[in-house]
Amino acid sequence: MFTAAWVAWIASFVVIEGVALARRQPGDTLSEHVWKWFHTAKDTVPDGTTRLRRAVLACGMAWLSIHFLTGGTF
Repeated sequence: MFTAAWVAWIASFVVIEGVALARRQPGDTLSEHVWKWFHTAKDTVPDGTTRLRRAVLACGMAWLSIHFLTGGTF
């Protein structure tokens, strides 16, 4: 059941991202949303939460990479 759910989730992502890429409108793709949410876009004006947002992104990506590379040990 979970395998089917993950496949459906990945398929929905592919459809959503595909439509966003085909539209070619600013702010549609996941990358553009991540850049906005974590204040990493080129035109971002830093505020009081910018460093925290970027630290959360960096720590989350580091943990996820280690988690995948170690087979779930961490």
